[in-house]
Amino acid sequence: MPRVAGVESIAMAEVFDCSDSSQLLSGTRTARRAIGQGALVVLPTDTVYGVGADAFSPEAVQRLLDAKGRGRQSPPPVLIPNTGTLAALAAEVTEPLEALAAEFWPGALTIITRANPSLSWDLGDTGGTVALRIPNHPLALELLQETGPLAVSSANKTGEPAARTAAIAQEMLGDSVAVYLEAGEADGSGVSSTIIDATKLTAEGGTIRILRAGGVSREAIVALLPQVTVED
Repeated sequence: MPRVAGVESIAMAEVFDCSDSSQLLSGTRTARRAIGQGALVVLPTDTVYGVGADAFSPEAVQRLLDAKGRGRQSPPPVLIPNTGTLAALAAEVTEPLEALAAEFWPGALTIITRANPSLSWDLGDTGGTVALRIPNHPLALELLQETGPLAVSSANKTGEPAARTAAIAQEMLGDSVAVYLEAGEADGSGVSSTIIDATKLTAEGGTIRILRAGGVSREAIVALLPQVTVED
């Protein structure tokens, strides 16, 4: 892999076929080490492939944005391993927010909520918010259990289609990524997660705004939270 300034570097970029059990263990170990060193990793999720970095390393997050050709005005979402992490990262977990997490996580729903103000991270120009999701993919969840929250965006150059395999991601991102975990074509068939702005949810209800339609339908959200106003 390319040398990463300020951190110890892994010797070279590697691609692991995680359908091969002998490569799976070494692949996840190498990915975990790369994340710890501030490098980038491409990993499968239940929607599309993502490129991930340590969410608590501003330098690593900046490398992610640079790799995609994005600015700080487009902060990456954060993938988390379990709902317990939601309480640590969100400023407040209201009953409607908890219901969304319980119903649709792990799964294709990204929830934007107010971030815990005590967090020492820099994801970009977030305006005090954070976009959170638990992916429904065993390999992604295994890695997240070991690394903790990861800043993860779709594994593609900005403006290009989201990658459905690690090989396609590598064609776009090349040596900017240290480790590629290949697990076959993404089950989401190229469908990204639904993104909702839940910053105006209250204990009594409030409002949700759908910013991007995806794997979770508006109808499903309305059915779960009839007391909440859902806007497109």
